[in-house]
Amino acid sequence: MVDPEFVLPWTQKADNDILSAHYLAENMHPAPSEVVCFLCQQAAEKYLKAFLVYNDQEPPKTHDLTELTKLCFVFSADFSVLYPKCDFLIPFAVRTRYPGGSDPDDNDMKTALSFADEIINFVKAKISKNSF
Repeated sequence: MVDPEFVLPWTQKADNDILSAHYLAENMHPAPSEVVCFLCQQAAEKYLKAFLVYNDQEPPKTHDLTELTKLCFVFSADFSVLYPKCDFLIPFAVRTRYPGGSDPDDNDMKTALSFADEIINFVKAKISKNSF
């Protein structure tokens, strides 16, 4: 396993993303659901990449959470439980970032927050079992 200092920058950035997502969802009225969903996708992406770094792998430059999950699956088969959550979050990486894309509603935002939290907690447990 890699030195935790290489993993920490990934998890710190991801934690900032998810904390910001929760803050916006709870404190802005109406909440900017497209921004919250984007931050959820970003947090999940960075945690999956942190797991790859933890396993001494160079994370690919992709926003495709399913592809990242497949790469994580090589090291731990139970990552397969994340596929539906990742599939839900993938569109928020780009779709909501530009005019003309579809905007998520409040239900999408709540689901994105929940799924991102679940992915983060799943990866944290994998990493912390062994070194943090």
